[in-house]
Amino acid sequence: MMRSRLLTRRWRLLAPLCLAALLGGCLAIPQTGLFAFRLAVTSLGVEEVRIGPYAVDARLDTSDLMSLAMSSLGAGSLPLQATLAMGLGLPAGMPPVKMSGFRWTLDMPGVEPVSGDYAQEVTLNAGDDARLRLPVAVDLLGGGHERLEPMVALARQMASRGSLPAGSEFAITPGDLSGLGVTLPAGLLTPTIRLGVGEDGTLVPRG
Repeated sequence: MMRSRLLTRRWRLLAPLCLAALLGGCLAIPQTGLFAFRLAVTSLGVEEVRIGPYAVDARLDTSDLMSLAMSSLGAGSLPLQATLAMGLGLPAGMPPVKMSGFRWTLDMPGVEPVSGDYAQEVTLNAGDDARLRLPVAVDLLGGGHERLEPMVALARQMASRGSLPAGSEFAITPGDLSGLGVTLPAGLLTPTIRLGVGEDGTLVPRG
């Protein structure tokens, strides 16, 4: 009986260390995934780009988009909206881990940084990436043609490439992580993951 209690106590002490060990360490695998503490951002694309009520579709004629946006700005602000399509996963051999959401920040060239919270629980499985959608919106204020033109060009670029512009930085701060019967609180061995965007849309880990 005493031995059983000792084993149970040891397991309770070792379980967090085991989970931390599985989630610990830094690894980068070019073209397939970027790992920070074994949490992998496997993809980061852009979908559903809009300027106010106007959809920006690279397959359609957007030559009138500038004039439409200018006329709409007369009423005040105009949001540049997009959806970030992100993949999150774990390396092969790792047990399932549940993450209680995360906080994200996006910094694009020429645009004020935006941030938000993904409040839903995410189940992470090795070899089966979780596919998430993050809505992003930047308010375009008045300022005339000179201020609006770069934003319209940015929207067209994201719609045509399906990726964030080069020089962007995306960061996520994981929430609590649960696995192996234990929970690691947010911030414990799970720091903020920072990814830069290269010229061809590839993700590059930032220190």
